[in-house]
Amino acid sequence: MPKPLKTRYQEDIVPKLTEQFSFSNVHEVPSVVKIVINRGLGEASQNAKALESSIRELTVITGQKPVVTRAKKAIASFKIREGMPVGVMVTLRGEKMYAFLERLIALALPRIRDFRGISPKSFDGRGNYSLGVREQLMFPEIDYDSIDQIRGMDISIVTSAANDEEGRALLKEMGMPFRDN
Repeated sequence: MPKPLKTRYQEDIVPKLTEQFSFSNVHEVPSVVKIVINRGLGEASQNAKALESSIRELTVITGQKPVVTRAKKAIASFKIREGMPVGVMVTLRGEKMYAFLERLIALALPRIRDFRGISPKSFDGRGNYSLGVREQLMFPEIDYDSIDQIRGMDISIVTSAANDEEGRALLKEMGMPFRDN
């Protein structure tokens, strides 16, 4: 049976990255700090059912109840008042973070239609990676018949890496399927 991702990180990935970047201290080795899953819901202001179904889906996917994000300012052209719900987000840390990352890499990403790998260019300059997902059906926890509409989400993997090169090496060692370009 393969080792869990956290154990593999501590036993295999830390020594490889220490050797690759010649770190003098084990605390210099980059690690995943948190994973933030965000879903904007433009139609939530008119449709309360969309908000409820998004909360239910993200709870099933992450194992943690999402927080409803609300509008900070009123925008008349979008028919949004201050305090209206505009999205949902979940911040994962610790064991749930590693469990989600393992499921994302091993199960969800390969289920994307015509999948050839994820873009290696979506780093922010500080070693953090952002991934946009078009549909929630790629997660095996979601039942096809229970969804009312296909909605995407943004997944941000925040690392302690100093630059993109270290962040890319960390995620590559964890098994993230980057495209070759």
